[in-house]
Amino acid sequence: MSARNDVAPIIIKKKKIIAGGGHHGGAWKVAYADFVTAMMAFFLLMWLLNATTEQQRKGLADYFSPTIPINRISGGGDGEFGGSSVFSEEVLPQNGTGATNQRPTESQQARGEMGVSAEGTAEDKKAETDALKALEETLTGRAGESTVSRETRRHILTRVTDEGLVIELFDLEGSELFERGSDTPTALLKELAELVSSVAALVENGIAVEGHTRAEPVVLKTNPTWDLSTTRANRMRQMLQLGDRTNNKVQRVTGHADREPVVRNPMAVRNNRLEVILLRSNQ
Repeated sequence: MSARNDVAPIIIKKKKIIAGGGHHGGAWKVAYADFVTAMMAFFLLMWLLNATTEQQRKGLADYFSPTIPINRISGGGDGEFGGSSVFSEEVLPQNGTGATNQRPTESQQARGEMGVSAEGTAEDKKAETDALKALEETLTGRAGESTVSRETRRHILTRVTDEGLVIELFDLEGSELFERGSDTPTALLKELAELVSSVAALVENGIAVEGHTRAEPVVLKTNPTWDLSTTRANRMRQMLQLGDRTNNKVQRVTGHADREPVVRNPMAVRNNRLEVILLRSNQ
């Protein structure tokens, strides 16, 4: 018997199941929406930073991080920590009980009760500023006759800052404070040191001395600016303390090398300078 040729063919269907819906799923939409929201928040933040002043931003920061305490002590028991923990500086009000050396920023320091600074009133600061300005006029000769010549006063520049009265003594072309490349003072610097010392003796303010030098060519094997600025500042300290008029007043002596030029050309002679600062009482 021959096989029949009219038998229907067998058709096998394979159904492919894709978990999660493949490219037709909706999970990516959630991620995209989160991304768009984050970008909107970022650009809004950038706009706010550009549209507000420093004082406004400080006010916003203080609003979300208040320094006015609600209660002078934390709640809890009366054990060894008195209801506090080793992380109390992060949770206690900023009334002087929570600040440590690990968080010495202005907004986190102890400020006294109710967040009021104990550094003095505004009237005291204004009076001190007026006194520093009077010293500035005495030093520059604006208050009357000066004991130094006009040629010498060309090397003096003064300004009153938040730190105190800054007295800047600097080199000019052909008229320098130190012998070139050394810490040996010239007659000009000796005269200026005598003047600054006599003015500093009129007040009880502390003194800071900072040394600055001009940049040296990069071809030098060893950069001498750090050692030179430090030794010059220390030499100025010694000259100020001659005669015991300003003895025990110097609080710091620092050398800044060529890192803070005052003119565009870092190798200019004008960058060779000393800064004697009559510090405010809270410094």
